[in-house]
Amino acid sequence: MRLTILLGLLLLCTLALQPQANRPLQGVIDVHVHSLPDSEPWTMDGIEVAKLAKAKGMRGLVLKSHWEPTAMLAYLARKEAPGLEVFGGICLSRAVGGINPAAVEEMVKVTGGWGRVVWMPTVDAENVRRTTKSSLPFVSVSRNGQLLPEVKEVLALIAKNKLVLATGHSSPEEDLMLVREGRRLGVEHMVITHPMSASVKMNVAQMQEAAKAGAFLEMVYVPTLSNANRKALFSVADVADTIRKVGVESVVLSTDMGQIGLAPPPDGMAAYIAELKAKGFTQRELDRMTKENPARLLGLPAL
Repeated sequence: MRLTILLGLLLLCTLALQPQANRPLQGVIDVHVHSLPDSEPWTMDGIEVAKLAKAKGMRGLVLKSHWEPTAMLAYLARKEAPGLEVFGGICLSRAVGGINPAAVEEMVKVTGGWGRVVWMPTVDAENVRRTTKSSLPFVSVSRNGQLLPEVKEVLALIAKNKLVLATGHSSPEEDLMLVREGRRLGVEHMVITHPMSASVKMNVAQMQEAAKAGAFLEMVYVPTLSNANRKALFSVADVADTIRKVGVESVVLSTDMGQIGLAPPPDGMAAYIAELKAKGFTQRELDRMTKENPARLLGLPAL
């Protein structure tokens, strides 16, 4: 009997001491995941992603839609994957009335309080429409070098409710205006949405300035991937080089995944971590960018 107990304890200790390589997603938070239901096609629904993330040992997810608020989906996903910290948010696109303080106020009231992130406009941002020379309608965040009054009203709501400001697909100049004004108004949690991506194109000096103003820099995996439907925009080596220039203390790693034809977001995160490890990042540095910094961004306690 004693031998059985000792063997059981030994097994538990062995499992607890398994190398990180055998459980690369333990405690990881992905702050940028796309899922169904949505008006765009994605590979999995939010509950399926949450269940997979929990099975792989992840701590949490943020579910994002360009068009629909996701706080309600986060509530349902938490019920189906108990113990996983799932959050949603609202993207201030035309679908929700653009820069709409009332929409943010309603998101805060959604059952559970899991609406945590406010993204400035993304695919219909003025910056995107102008840089792609599109004639489609857009949502503005600034005019003549100044943030619009309604943007400042939203920033005040973000500060009041301890939400996360995500800069969306705004221009680099607008990103910097947003984080400076956010800091002035008391916003505690800020992130520059994928600054390396084609929709933003921040340079390193601008990223460093944003970090000094108190914002995290979100380095996403999906632009490095290619398949029959998409072409990689830059490489993981490019991401690694940029991280070294801005510092791991200012970086949050996320996937921005959910696309049909690509791996599920949790598997994408595992691959991303492995590729960055191969580029020379230590486990301590990777933990900082996938566990500690995302937790700080979301206002969660350190584990």
